[in-house]
Amino acid sequence: MAVKTLLAGGDDVVLKMVIGLIEAQGCHVIGAHEIAPDLLAETGPIGAVSPSADDWRDITRGAEAAEALGLLDVGQGAVSVGGRIVALEGVEGTDAMLERVAHLRAEKRISQHRKGVLVKLCKPQQDVRADLPSIGRSTIENARKAGLAGIAVEAGRALVIEREALISAADEAGLFVIGIDRGLAGGTP
Repeated sequence: MAVKTLLAGGDDVVLKMVIGLIEAQGCHVIGAHEIAPDLLAETGPIGAVSPSADDWRDITRGAEAAEALGLLDVGQGAVSVGGRIVALEGVEGTDAMLERVAHLRAEKRISQHRKGVLVKLCKPQQDVRADLPSIGRSTIENARKAGLAGIAVEAGRALVIEREALISAADEAGLFVIGIDRGLAGGTP
């Protein structure tokens, strides 16, 4: 039964099974956010740059797509450009998805005039002790190469790795990074 579940499930199914196995041995599993709560994104801008009205439209669309993707236990991220979803994160991960967006933009298959936004949300059914969405300096660099305006992550349920270096890189690249409330996906603040 366990092998069938592992083969049929996505990351969330596998991680929940592993946590169950560990806890069945008498151990208590805790999440990174419980050890280092300062890694969690807070609501609002993280850095000097803030999203524009057009960026908020992309944040809303990206959040809708990331929510649907998470319900399917596929991935945590989506890219919206001009209100159109142009990429969904799969097993390749965020950095590879952003490389794909950069390639599509270079081939002029994505608007050259609209920047777009990466949105990362925790999967709705995700056990928050495992696999919280995270962003770091490589995410900033790949978002810059993809021509994006910025990145939105779920406040309180996404990790910001090397925060000061991330902020410095984002500010230097002119990218916004913002923590959003999950309920905010319906519109601007």
